[in-house]
Amino acid sequence: MAYLIDHPAVQHKLAIIRDAETGHKRFRELATEITMFICYEALKNIRTREVIVQTPIAPAECRKIDTDLVVVPILRAGVGMLEGILDLVPTARVGFVGLYRDEESKQPVAYYERFPPQIRGGTSIIIDPMLATGGSTIAAIDLLKKNGASDIVVVCIVTSPEGIELVESAHPDVRIYAAAIDDHLNENKYIVPGLGDAGDRLFGTSH
Repeated sequence: MAYLIDHPAVQHKLAIIRDAETGHKRFRELATEITMFICYEALKNIRTREVIVQTPIAPAECRKIDTDLVVVPILRAGVGMLEGILDLVPTARVGFVGLYRDEESKQPVAYYERFPPQIRGGTSIIIDPMLATGGSTIAAIDLLKKNGASDIVVVCIVTSPEGIELVESAHPDVRIYAAAIDDHLNENKYIVPGLGDAGDRLFGTSH
């Protein structure tokens, strides 16, 4: 199921990050900020446990996160969102998935995967700024499940109806959180209106 984070603060930042005039430094800052907002919502139902904390005045009944969190950026653009979620949950562990698209089959092929063992029994959060066709996201989910993950969340900044439909059909148990569900994919499989090439804009590699 897909969830749209329609908070005014998120939508304000989304307007700035979409702007073609926004440079790579500000783009990275906004990606971090938007990611934090989206993950705040995505994690609202994770398991907690009750603890007693001694304040300077008296004992207080509190709650702490009681599940292992593993953040999995899809290389390379997903790395640009990593700081946002680690700022929110500094104890989260990090795995990585590297994918490229085969020129003949047009299917994503994994060239790198590295996961901490806590994906088994914990919550894995796949991060990638753009969920366009859904192919890379499905490949990342497949890899996580193959390695024992069962509770998986996808966090992106912008997605498309086509991408959501494909991911939901392949993995109906995976929740998707996004700041925008855009109109469609164009003939080049870019999200319209989208962000452009998020990787290039994050790292200043565009011409």
